[in-house]
Amino acid sequence: MPVPPGESLAYGIQLPVQSQSTIYAEVWEAAASPADLVAIARAADRAGFAYVAACDHVAIPRRLADAMSTVWYDPVATLAHLAAVTERVRLLSHVAVVGLRHPLLTAKQYATLDHLSGGRLVLGVGAGHVREEFEALGVDFGQRGAVLDETIDALRAALGADEFPSHHGKFYDFEGLGQRPRPAQERVPVWVGGSSPAAVRRAALKGDGWLPQGDPRDRLPDQIARLRRLREEAARGGAALGCGEAPITIGAITEPLYVGTPDWAVGRRTLTGSPEYLAESLREYGAMGVHQIQVRFRSRSRAELIDQIEAFGADVAPLLT
Repeated sequence: MPVPPGESLAYGIQLPVQSQSTIYAEVWEAAASPADLVAIARAADRAGFAYVAACDHVAIPRRLADAMSTVWYDPVATLAHLAAVTERVRLLSHVAVVGLRHPLLTAKQYATLDHLSGGRLVLGVGAGHVREEFEALGVDFGQRGAVLDETIDALRAALGADEFPSHHGKFYDFEGLGQRPRPAQERVPVWVGGSSPAAVRRAALKGDGWLPQGDPRDRLPDQIARLRRLREEAARGGAALGCGEAPITIGAITEPLYVGTPDWAVGRRTLTGSPEYLAESLREYGAMGVHQIQVRFRSRSRAELIDQIEAFGADVAPLLT
């Protein structure tokens, strides 16, 4: 189901600086400051980006530190800080490993963030993949999928309208415990991350949105078809979808981008060229049934990244219909 004619692809960005895995971090980020992060978020806000996103890791073991780095800002603190210096852009956790924490703790943090930001939270959740994090926090790594399934249900209750939510499950049981402030939104969107069969099924049955884990273009159509089929089968079978009956927001992570013709080596996978060329290529995602794309720009400095963000918002985004 492609994006309908006349509608545009939404576009968001995973922020630099706040996570610095060697897979995607640019050299300049190592010496970047909170002021750089603020300037970039403000640029995205001005340029019409749908969201800015922050990742979640509690602690990185030595065996993974060389590849992943240990720079992972806390998503709640980071997004709350950026909420205070932006006006309209939404605040996405991409993704919060919510199984590491009790759902009442997670609900307290993210409800407060939604309240303070005036209802701009999108709660992206995922199962996690770093065994040592789970072990250090006393959480069963082998049960993380089942824990996440139940945690989503518990968070639906805890982030709902009831000041005294209740949930009774295998891993968590609570009632009669009040939490305020409540979220500003009547319903906080929950987007499910991951591309494994279990993650796609979880997104289909429990998610308001799906955040794939970097699936290449040639794999996305089959993944989207499976997600829609699972969702439709569950609805026809009378299953109570945890996401309700609203259409699901399907996402995609694009190739690295550079607006214009670079005069430096941006990598062979990077999509470069005129705004018209980039927009034509990115519209292919909409034809697959994608509703929002997460973009990343190659850059050598904060200034160059902001230039890219501004060029994309002004010249490419209007062509994404």
